[in-house]
Amino acid sequence: MVVKSWAPQVQVLQHEAVGGFVSHCGWNSTLEAITHGVPMICWPLYAEQRLNKVILMEEIKIAVVMDGYDEGLVRAEEVETKLRWLMESEGGKALKERMAAVKAKAAEALGEGGSSSKSFVHFLRDLVELDGKK
Repeated sequence: MVVKSWAPQVQVLQHEAVGGFVSHCGWNSTLEAITHGVPMICWPLYAEQRLNKVILMEEIKIAVVMDGYDEGLVRAEEVETKLRWLMESEGGKALKERMAAVKAKAAEALGEGGSSSKSFVHFLRDLVELDGKK
């Protein structure tokens, strides 16, 4: 487990030994976890992070929540319980399998000819068109 005020997050997430990510569920962290296929334990703090938690857990189903976060106190036992669940249980195994499928879909979308590339090209064309109308 890495606990630091700052760490090279992408390098950590892409390491083969990483089996889970305790995250505040900020958007960049969420995208980095998805693109590297690392299931998440959600510990949102404020703003959109709470909504992201709901999407990750209930819609995409690639995360679990750290109980107690919303009361301002997460006990060490809860951290241990969630980490063990993710690493050792059948539910954790299923979550990892689901995340692998989501990672593959993200790679497809981000790849050449994928939906993200197409949308970005479309956006650039719209910008050029708008600039030409001035």
